[in-house]
Amino acid sequence: MNESLGLTAIASSGTNYSAIGIVAVIFVPICAAVAVVLWNYYRLQRHRADAVAMASYRKLAEEAVANMAEVRAEMAKLTEHVSAVEQLMRDVG
Repeated sequence: MNESLGLTAIASSGTNYSAIGIVAVIFVPICAAVAVVLWNYYRLQRHRADAVAMASYRKLAEEAVANMAEVRAEMAKLTEHVSAVEQLMRDVG
């Protein structure tokens, strides 16, 4: 029955290593290239995400500097008022 299906011809032929070698020579570099392209793509995406995060940190730092300038100006006004009150207390006392 196996002979009628042609299975004996397939089993008796053995393994064709040259065909396996040709397939390996073609598909291994293609798979390697796809892997490298995917790795670089995800590395680029990670770099873009880091750049976005750094931009938000930079904006936060700029806002902090602006707020510190406002606080410094308010402290200068408060210092003037305290100096005026101290002078008034010296004049009265």
